[in-house]
Formats: sequence, structure tokens, C-alpha cells
Amino acid sequence: MDFDVDLDCEGLLCPLPVLRARKRLLGLPAGSVLRLRATDGMAAVDLPHFCGQSGHEYIGSEPIGAATAYFIRRK
Repeated sequence: MDFDVDLDCEGLLCPLPVLRARKRLLGLPAGSVLRLRATDGMAAVDLPHFCGQSGHEYIGSEPIGAATAYFIRRK
């Protein structure tokens, strides 16, 4: 999947991946896609919930090595 910015959150536990995603998305123009790589299983729950609450579009996820890549489009 195509993305504009890659954010490495591997090894970080909840809620740090969501907090870092929020901070990084604030600096991106509307329509940009953020790829966030995380190893914490709770990111699969937390990131879609964060997107629903903040208005960003949760595009999906895919495995990438030992981590999972999550894709978010900025509102």
C-alpha cells in the first residue's frame, strides 16, 4: 500500500503508538497517508478507535515482519 510518512512504533506499548500517531498526523496535510509500524497487539484495537473518534480514515493493516503496519489517512 502506498503511504507518505512512515512512523516506527515497534516495541512501544499502549497508548504510545496512538499518541505518536496523533502527534505525527497533526503535522501532515489533509489526505496524507501515515504508515505506523507497531508490535503491540492492542494497536489493532486502539488505532481504529482513535480514527473513529478523531475523524481520520483507518485504511487497514498488513503484517510486516514481526510487526504490523497500520495505514491512516489524515482528515
